[in-house]
Amino acid sequence: MSRPAVVFPPYEVELDQILADIQTHHADHAELRRILRIVGRTGVRSRRFTRPLDEVGRRESIEPRNRRTFADVCALGAEAARAVLAEQGVEPTQVDCVVTSHSTGVAIPGLDVHLFNALGLRPDVRRIPMTQLGCTGGALALVRAAEQVRARPGSRVLVVVAEALSTVYQHSDDSIEAMIYKVLFGDSGGAVLVSDAPLGTGLVVEDTWEFTLRNTTERQRLRLDDLGQHFDSTADALKSMGELVSPLLDWYRRSAGQDTPDFWVAHTGGPRILSDLEDGVGCDRKLLQHSWESLRERGNLGGVAVLDVLDRLYATPPGPGASGVLIGLGPGFAAAACRAVWHIG
Repeated sequence: MSRPAVVFPPYEVELDQILADIQTHHADHAELRRILRIVGRTGVRSRRFTRPLDEVGRRESIEPRNRRTFADVCALGAEAARAVLAEQGVEPTQVDCVVTSHSTGVAIPGLDVHLFNALGLRPDVRRIPMTQLGCTGGALALVRAAEQVRARPGSRVLVVVAEALSTVYQHSDDSIEAMIYKVLFGDSGGAVLVSDAPLGTGLVVEDTWEFTLRNTTERQRLRLDDLGQHFDSTADALKSMGELVSPLLDWYRRSAGQDTPDFWVAHTGGPRILSDLEDGVGCDRKLLQHSWESLRERGNLGGVAVLDVLDRLYATPPGPGASGVLIGLGPGFAAAACRAVWHIG
């Protein structure tokens, strides 16, 4: 796979701005002090929004809010797609398949058809649109891309993931979990080119894995009402990484023939997610350094998060032949992962 192209919208919002916004709009909240203490410990210092903070938090009906959200998702996705194609010297008409993921912005047709028109893809391009994955979107899109390449050798597969998660920044949501998401989420777009032909130095996917925990659908979910999209979760969502570590390691050991990965490209779901992964696999924090840095500087980018972490890995790569795991997890509760080896082109 190629190095990702990751793009960000123009409005940078610092932690102090969001804390002040919470204090202003929830001054009478019975647990305000506790909320400020908790959200201040997420580790996220900055994130980018597609709109200024006062506009993001403005109360409005679902139709205009959703229309803008989908337009922002399309703009971010197209920008990232153009960037990765230009970097790889690939014309849009040379793309054989496009795999897309977005969960914000309800629309039919979706991001895949928008890219078909915006980029000038071939009329016979294969499309795999995914709109209900949330944070798993980037990892599962790469899984599907790898499957396409195996099934149809010679294919060039364009993976595009975009989210405007700021759309769930709603002052009507005042649970502790909702307050955390106000601080945690950021907007972005990302794209990767996947092929069985050499794309230079980078990761080669050798195996893929998917796993869904039974009876966990309520842990994280998207809710619609007349104000737009809302993201709800329960305290049990925090346990999910801990429950996934054992089957994840079992798969990796069978697949790779070694006990633990040499590197991790892990979804930046929050500090508890990363800490539980560290504890579960017994790895040094340095192996998750890129994920911690992405969380601090960009927040949780949803499905784009693993692409941002992957970009950081490409900037400071492991040694030749290093074997590692790229993993995303999200609503379901589900995980998707790739086992990949660093190849010198």
